[in-house]
Amino acid sequence: MFNEYADYDGLGLAQLIRQGEISAQEVLETAITLCERGNPTLNAVVHPAYDLARRQLRDGVPDGPFAGVPMLIKNTGFEVCGQRLSSGSRLFSNVVSAQDSTLIKRYRQAGLLLLGKSNTPEFALSFTTEPLAYGATLNPWDLQRSAGGSSGGSAAAVAAGWLPLANASDGAGSTRVPASHCGLFGFKPSRMRNPLGPVAAEAIAGMSTPHALSWSVRDNAALLDATAGADRGDPYAAPASPHGFLHAVSRPPRTLRIGLVERSPLGNAVDPEILRVVNEAASLCGSLGHQVEPAVCTYDVDALMRAWRIILGVNVANGMNGFAAAHAINDPLSLLEPVNRQWIVEGLSWRGTDYLWAVNQLHAMARAMGQFFSQYDILLSPVASETAPLLGDMRGDTTDLDAFYQRFWLHGPFTCVFNAAGCPAMSMPLGMSAAGLPIGVHFGAAFGDEATLFALAGQLEVAQPWFNRRPSL
Repeated sequence: MFNEYADYDGLGLAQLIRQGEISAQEVLETAITLCERGNPTLNAVVHPAYDLARRQLRDGVPDGPFAGVPMLIKNTGFEVCGQRLSSGSRLFSNVVSAQDSTLIKRYRQAGLLLLGKSNTPEFALSFTTEPLAYGATLNPWDLQRSAGGSSGGSAAAVAAGWLPLANASDGAGSTRVPASHCGLFGFKPSRMRNPLGPVAAEAIAGMSTPHALSWSVRDNAALLDATAGADRGDPYAAPASPHGFLHAVSRPPRTLRIGLVERSPLGNAVDPEILRVVNEAASLCGSLGHQVEPAVCTYDVDALMRAWRIILGVNVANGMNGFAAAHAINDPLSLLEPVNRQWIVEGLSWRGTDYLWAVNQLHAMARAMGQFFSQYDILLSPVASETAPLLGDMRGDTTDLDAFYQRFWLHGPFTCVFNAAGCPAMSMPLGMSAAGLPIGVHFGAAFGDEATLFALAGQLEVAQPWFNRRPSL
């Protein structure tokens, strides 16, 4: 094993390989060994594809920015040729992808070696990763707690030091919430910054955005440089960044107007330790010369909650019906978790006018966020109202959809409006609780303004580094 493996981020490992100080084979085998040793405890990798990664290396890796660096792919929404794609569900348990999606092709071109699929809740519909089909992913910081969701497997694997970065996706906070719970940097780009082709153009009415969790800010930015841009035939795309995102990390931002939002839009209590960390982050921003002041971001959160429920229910129901028809499955609902079964039954009841109303609510959220960002450059808030939940606290083995949905939103009330509006946002690991649990701080910016977020993130990472703060498994 390469004993200094965890001392380097992805770009650092790639540089060692490029300079001949270590081989890509040694890096790959180290990552595989760590996954195999740790996975019986954390259950972060559900569909390993180590031999496919070895074959990928033997076939030759492009000289991209991450040449020879290992990576996991989230087990939903991402086609990797020859790898399983079960989406955390018994319904899709035997699906094996026949081709790479556009994003996966760009990962390969960047030189990344794809080790397999990370655990996710069924259909990525939860802020905890505890699918009944594949079991719970444990948080490396506290094995009694969840790693978060829906990108919980990716978050746990990176937090445990098996990988420097991992693929994630975010439809309501599914990258940022597990990043907060596992002490990582998690970034959700603007709507359609990364492509979802070649089959899909957008996911859940444009709310789901793929990208990554990482230890370092620069890895996250360099990966987005490697993957961003429209696919052929995309109906629209995020505006291009003239200088690239990695460039933004290394340049100090201008003096930013930062609006501090501490109150949950639902009015529920926020953990005092989280508020302490958020206020410490606000003070840190002020000490760096930025203008921070209390702010209010006004939008109709009840309409957003109802719209998200309709859009998710209809989209998942449509996917289930299409798959069941293609594979002659007579009773697909019987293969689903109880709460998702209820959600899909409800989804099948919505009319076209209901769905159109829901999409229009997303547009209303975009107008509201546009108004906020006409006054401020950055919105600063908590990521979640609580630290990592105990295992079982948010699991989907219930038939009470209303209670499950309310619990979901009360846990993460701050993040979804950025999905609805299409704006970029990030979770930064800037604090810890007294019990030793990571606490992320949420920063968001106007649509298309990832560069400002990365510039601020680079500045904060230097001012308050976290790279060597690791869980003691």
